[in-house]
Amino acid sequence: MDATEIRRKQKELLFPNIATYYQEPLVVESAKGMFVRDVEGREYLDFFAGILTVSVGHCHPRVTEAVIEQQKKLVHVSTLYPTVPQLQLAEKLVQIRPMQEKAKVFFTNSGTEANETAVALAKEATGRQEVVVLRHSYGGRGVLAQSMMGNKSYRPRTQSEVSGIRWAHAPYCYRCDLGLTYPDCGIACAKDLKPLIETTTDGEIAAFMAEPIQGVGGFVTPPKEYFQVALPIIKAAGGLFIADEVQTAWGRTGGKWWGVQQYGVEPDILTSAKGMANGQPIGLTMARASVADKQSFSNISTFGASPPSMAAASATISVIEEEKLLFNAQMMGKVLREGLEGLQEKFKGIGDVRGMGLMQAIELVKDRGTKEPDPQAAGRLMEATKKRGLLLGKGGLYGNAMRIAPPLVVSKSQVDDALRIIGESLAEALHP
Repeated sequence: MDATEIRRKQKELLFPNIATYYQEPLVVESAKGMFVRDVEGREYLDFFAGILTVSVGHCHPRVTEAVIEQQKKLVHVSTLYPTVPQLQLAEKLVQIRPMQEKAKVFFTNSGTEANETAVALAKEATGRQEVVVLRHSYGGRGVLAQSMMGNKSYRPRTQSEVSGIRWAHAPYCYRCDLGLTYPDCGIACAKDLKPLIETTTDGEIAAFMAEPIQGVGGFVTPPKEYFQVALPIIKAAGGLFIADEVQTAWGRTGGKWWGVQQYGVEPDILTSAKGMANGQPIGLTMARASVADKQSFSNISTFGASPPSMAAASATISVIEEEKLLFNAQMMGKVLREGLEGLQEKFKGIGDVRGMGLMQAIELVKDRGTKEPDPQAAGRLMEATKKRGLLLGKGGLYGNAMRIAPPLVVSKSQVDDALRIIGESLAEALHP
């Protein structure tokens, strides 16, 4: 089938609300390293990494071989049976945990399941029901995850919501809900957690759940002091801190395994998925042992801890270590950030540049003074970069934030190529 036939069959056979990029969805046929190839044979430099999932490059030989070898030996048994690949991965994870206390883990299939497992654990461990989340957040596709959604585009209109969710101001400095400016604001968004809890809950909560950097929200990056101000308020209300690291883990933010480590705080519970297994389905919920041990109800996952996924994750972590990709993400992230800030000086349509490591964003606006979002320009930019052989992501409440997040193996020459293409494309997109 050619691309036209595939797109026709997609419309005929799949749910109509499956979101795709571009006016004509890109039909990917194969991928290797930093590049993907469509069914017509054209190559694209991938600076979105399959929604930050391809950590060590497409089809990395080490990860691929690990999956093939495991596939030959054992494919499935469910979590009812412990396996060597599961325990080998668990042992490695608790070694690189971001909390001082001993930790335990539970494996599932996705970030959605990881997050819902974390919330259920927090409620069980504390004996409380109410959970505080952030506006602009995205937590997955389950009923609980959608009830916690901080973005109207992903909230079903007719769904019955799970009760007990409270939304705090996001640390979105560029569009501060309180009309303040960092750093003179005193991190007022974090301090507002106290009156939020006192006036909208019974004064005690089960958990506060937050992404170190909001992914789908448009890479909203909190000030460095945010969590240090927020967490004492959460602890005073009896809550646990759940760090949603579905997108920020595995060196993505540069220099450290976990995004939360960039802020100098420790989570009680941590979730991850995406880049953990370089594309294999996986979900992780990690918790302090003292918290994990408070679960009294039985819990299973049919496909959680799948041996091929466990093998893929172990191989991915080994590649990150051996190829020094935490350092590469830090260094290439600096090059990328400097280049994007240079483009901001050149193009007035870039209102904000933000992010950490290889998780960077530019927010497009019609006017820097009013900060009016420009989602149309974002759409034009997507088409223009695709035409030039570069893939980017898009996000934010208004669809005007370009998410730029290549695999961690990216080289300086590839960053330079991407910046050149983005610059050429901005000239086209902002002046159609």
